[in-house]
Amino acid sequence: MQGRYLVCGLALAVSAWPALAVEGDAEAAKGKISMCIGCHGIEGYRTTFPQVYSVPKLGGQHPEYIVAALQAYKAGERSHPTMQGVAGGLSEQDMADLAAYYSAAR
Repeated sequence: MQGRYLVCGLALAVSAWPALAVEGDAEAAKGKISMCIGCHGIEGYRTTFPQVYSVPKLGGQHPEYIVAALQAYKAGERSHPTMQGVAGGLSEQDMADLAAYYSAAR
C-alpha cells in the first residue's frame, strides 16, 4: 500500500515539474549578457571555430527555446565548443534570465 503512495507522489511531482521552472529576470540579465553580445550582438556575424558558422539572432526568440538550447549545450547534446563552454558556466537562473532578456529584445 505504501508503494502506491510513493508511486503516486512521484507521478505528481514529475507532472508538476514544468510548473517549477525558474522565472527569468530580464533586468538581472543585463549584468550577464557580456558573454553573449560578442557574437550574438553583431548582425550577420560568423564564427570560424571549429568551422564557419552563422551565429543566430537571439532577440525575439521564445524563452523556452533559449533555455532548452543552453541546457543542451551544457549537457553536451549540442556540439559547438564555444557555446558548450559558455553554457557550462551558467546556472538555471542565469539561463532563465538570459532567455527573459533576449525574448523581449528585438
